Amino acid sequence: MPQTSIRKQFKDLHKEIENNAEYLCFPTRSEAIGGFFRECGESLKFILTEKENILFAFLQLAAVAIGYYIWVQIIGWIPQEVWDAIEKDKNSGGMISLVFAAWAFVCVGVASFPIGIFTACMGASYTLHHEQRESTILECLKIVLQRAWPLWIFSWVDGWITVDQILERLPKKNDRTPRSVKLFKELVYQAWKTATLGVIPALVYGRSVMEACSDSLSLLKNYLFELGSLRGIYSMFCWIIGIGSYVAMFYLFPHAENFAHTHNITGIFAFYLYAGVPLLAALFIIMIFLRPLYIIAATRIYLTYAEENQISRRLPEPSSTWLSALVGFTALIILLAVVILYRDQLGLTPILEQNL
Repeated sequence: MPQTSIRKQFKDLHKEIENNAEYLCFPTRSEAIGGFFRECGESLKFILTEKENILFAFLQLAAVAIGYYIWVQIIGWIPQEVWDAIEKDKNSGGMISLVFAAWAFVCVGVASFPIGIFTACMGASYTLHHEQRESTILECLKIVLQRAWPLWIFSWVDGWITVDQILERLPKKNDRTPRSVKLFKELVYQAWKTATLGVIPALVYGRSVMEACSDSLSLLKNYLFELGSLRGIYSMFCWIIGIGSYVAMFYLFPHAENFAHTHNITGIFAFYLYAGVPLLAALFIIMIFLRPLYIIAATRIYLTYAEENQISRRLPEPSSTWLSALVGFTALIILLAVVILYRDQLGLTPILEQNL
């Protein structure tokens, strides 16, 4: 299937979810807590049996850490004087904003490939276990790599939506966005994350992209309590851990400023570079301890849905499509490396210094 068609189907799914987000009735927090711990308790038993899922979690964390480090480099290329000029005149950084957005988009794409693959490996591990087959790293990769393109594109779309919502939540100066608009955006985001819990398990199960999108909407309608409980409490824990990391930044920065001064790292670049320390500490807790439980619980809910609807498992047919996905991923890495090493020759530096 062409990659543009895959992307369009995921965009159509997002539009469908957005149109119906306000009509969803999620379980109350007290109801959700019981459902969350019940689902995650079963997931924990499985992870302790099939420990390769811990490796998959660490590999995802490494992908996020590397992606963040690459993304923050562009902030260091922009002189502090330019940031000061943009702070005074918000309309002066138009071209920089475009370059910044393009860089962030590519960085999300690079991180999304391993995140999509290793998230799906968790689902494949549980699916193999459910079918009473041996779950190994190699067997999981054999299943998942056959669906590399849709997994990568879905994770890229999902990652970009997540990054956009995180930025939306950050405090802003002179923010005049109505509270009702912010609440609706948060509702759409949570509806998207809840409704797409079935996408990766469906792709691993052998469903096409169109079928995976359809299954996800059916799951949302028929398993709203289970999915809502899972997403609601997982999101609550992420908020608590995220706020904790935000508070930790204020304790970290006095020490970080001394280190930055010693190593001649100044300005907004130093802020974002050292903000990565509490951020990664928070992600360590989420991605190593919470996310595997979350993904495997979602896979178990999907397999229950598949059995109830008599959907037969389709083993992936051997093909070389995963090689083209790997080539695309490698090309993105090379693109980033070329920009990092030859940004002066490519004319990027004058653009980033245009306000001087």
